[in-house]
Amino acid sequence: MEIIVNGKNLQTDENTTVLDVVKMQNINTTMFAVERNLKIIPKSEYESTILHEGDKIEIVKFVGGG
Repeated sequence: MEIIVNGKNLQTDENTTVLDVVKMQNINTTMFAVERNLKIIPKSEYESTILHEGDKIEIVKFVGGG
């Protein structure tokens, strides 16, 4: 199936979860948030949230600075 992650098309298997997508993106920080179709997904639901054809995922990393 095809989903959109941060504006780019991504081919995934059926039953792909939010956690699977996060792992695919090689995120090297604990400071990030995931949005699915304009709704923030709590980290406690990453493993149980199964994605569907056409879902739009945004992964936002927090950056510190001053």
